Amino acid sequence: MATIRGGKRMDAALRQIADRLNKAKSVRIGFLEDATYPDGQQVAEVAAYLNYGTSKMPPRPFFSQMVEANKDGWGAKLARVLKAADYDTELALGRMGEGIKGQLQDAIVAFNDPPDSKATMARKKAAGQEQATLIETGHMLASVDYEVSEDEPT
Repeated sequence: MATIRGGKRMDAALRQIADRLNKAKSVRIGFLEDATYPDGQQVAEVAAYLNYGTSKMPPRPFFSQMVEANKDGWGAKLARVLKAADYDTELALGRMGEGIKGQLQDAIVAFNDPPDSKATMARKKAAGQEQATLIETGHMLASVDYEVSEDEPT
């Protein structure tokens, strides 16, 4: 028969881990409410038009494809990050936010199908702007952000 010792120390250690796990509860990643273009238009609105398309523009599902390509690995990654962060959820979710932010920025840079129209490519070239499909001024790319919160995920 096995004997278990250190029950009070184990209880204290588990309480300490539980306290760290309760620090932060969610992370939001993408184009947050305060991200706007100089004219006041929300970056999230433009990103949605690009991702889903409009009556005048085909969908360019950079965000949807990034989520689909990466979502299955996020759970295991969070487990590893939590352990490395000594179960500090604020730190772990911040690290996850930074990582997924990078995945989204990489998706914006790499997206090329469908390409820009010939007129858009010519306009970008004449203005000396980036030739990547989803990058014109770089403002949307620079606006990708994340926010760790104590609020429950919605």
